[in-house]
Amino acid sequence: MMITGNKGGMMVFWSKFAACLMLLLLVGCDRQDVALPVEEKETTPAFGDTFIEASIGDASNLLPVLSSDSASSQISGYVYNGLLKYDKDINLIGELAESWEISEDNLTITFHLRKGVKWHDGAPFTSADALFTYQLYVDPKTPTAYAEAYRQVAKAEAPDPYTFRVTYDKPYAPALGSWGVSMHPKHLLEGQDITKSPLARKPIGTGPFKLVEWKSGEKIVLESNPDYFDGEPYLKRVVYRIIPDQSTQFLELQSGGLDYMGLTPIQYETQTDTPAFNRRFNKYKYLAFGYTYLGYNLSRPLFQDKRVRQALSLAIDKQELIDGVLLGLGQVATGPYKPGAWYYNTEVKRYPYNPEQAKALLAEAGWADNDGDGVLDKDGRSFSFTIVTNQGNDLRVKSGEIIQRRFKEIGVDIKLRVVEWSSFLKEFINPGNFDATILGWSIGFDPDQYNIWHSSKTGPRELNFIRYNNAEVDELLEKGRRTFDQAERKKLYGRFQEILAEEQPYTFLYIGEALPVVAKRFRGIEAAPIGIRYNFEKWYVPEKEQKYKR
Repeated sequence: MMITGNKGGMMVFWSKFAACLMLLLLVGCDRQDVALPVEEKETTPAFGDTFIEASIGDASNLLPVLSSDSASSQISGYVYNGLLKYDKDINLIGELAESWEISEDNLTITFHLRKGVKWHDGAPFTSADALFTYQLYVDPKTPTAYAEAYRQVAKAEAPDPYTFRVTYDKPYAPALGSWGVSMHPKHLLEGQDITKSPLARKPIGTGPFKLVEWKSGEKIVLESNPDYFDGEPYLKRVVYRIIPDQSTQFLELQSGGLDYMGLTPIQYETQTDTPAFNRRFNKYKYLAFGYTYLGYNLSRPLFQDKRVRQALSLAIDKQELIDGVLLGLGQVATGPYKPGAWYYNTEVKRYPYNPEQAKALLAEAGWADNDGDGVLDKDGRSFSFTIVTNQGNDLRVKSGEIIQRRFKEIGVDIKLRVVEWSSFLKEFINPGNFDATILGWSIGFDPDQYNIWHSSKTGPRELNFIRYNNAEVDELLEKGRRTFDQAERKKLYGRFQEILAEEQPYTFLYIGEALPVVAKRFRGIEAAPIGIRYNFEKWYVPEKEQKYKR
């Protein structure tokens, strides 16, 4: 699961889902959900050309164990590999592991690693690196948000250079998928202070691309890895430009300065439906693997009464957000899962727009306009707070503005503060220095939500930054990750969703459509249930259409 800074929370690196640790097998997202462009005639793959994309924020740290933001993870997805990955149909397949076996009791996984794989500095990749990666994640001195999955391992061993084995003392349902985590190089990191490693800015992976340049706040440049075990990528370079505003990104796209962008709904619906644009770009559309929410800091007294949170949810017209902000390109979110998944609970409590009921709940909780200024108050305190969100995401800002107006109608006064992405994380989210926030989560491929909702995950840089604490939820999450029977897991996570719906620690707002656009000279793109980026290293530009010389 990844905190996302880009449009609607959808900019995640589809080539490296497993760095997120939330690994779900989704159903119901079949090919009919994907809007495809007109097929191009077949051409011959060729090496060369440059692919240019943008992000609203710079990467922060290119050691995957330390990064939890989408910009860093996007780059890491080009540079590193895991033992496993997801294919286009969201099935686990081998990456650095050629094959694996699971014991009959589901407690031991034995991975057989590829031979001949090299790190970018030429050193061989072996099981020692896999063992080191495990040790790195469980080391208490490593400040990572993703240790939990690896703390479940009772024993990890590397009996020979190409065998890696992990044994669990209890069943752990997300175990296999968790080994899509990026492998880290032992020969460069062992014995080092991980927080001071030069690899944070000069990463060495086994992946299809190598980092060759990083100008902070400007761009990150990658070049193809000629020794990549799955064959050298066709594209010579990937340039990742830092452009903090989506409108500016769109202008760059139109002028030829970008080859790829996740469009906003207004861009998709009204600004790109021209013959000139369609001659140059292919547009795609599918329900995104992420949702947007309004999260309440539960350590603040203002939000500790669930009636208050329920009232705020009732005061928000979610369909108004979908129609007005997403232009209809999305669905109402009812919880932390994507509709259509086998564990998605369709029967949870919902909060349709009802300002009168919202006022009644607030009155029941003791809030009234005692001084006649139009703002509710209680015990001498006005019902006022600040919502923070990140700069460069117009959808969140516009959603905040609409929410602000709706809250005013029920006597709640809010300020909306928009902060640059890195400062937003460093000064507000990570230290818990906020009242409420509009943010997004990417959705993984397993219902395990331990890292976000378990009460033990409220420490610095951990993902339960709203400080949610519910004993029954803790128990459900603990049981859910120990249960392999799908029907039983469905019951556990169904109840988990019921509790979140009742307590409303988040107001779950919407799941938007992913709206990527790609310059038409790029071929090899195949839309699939997982999206379009899963086979990026196979994208190419026919030699006669190449824009940038090799």
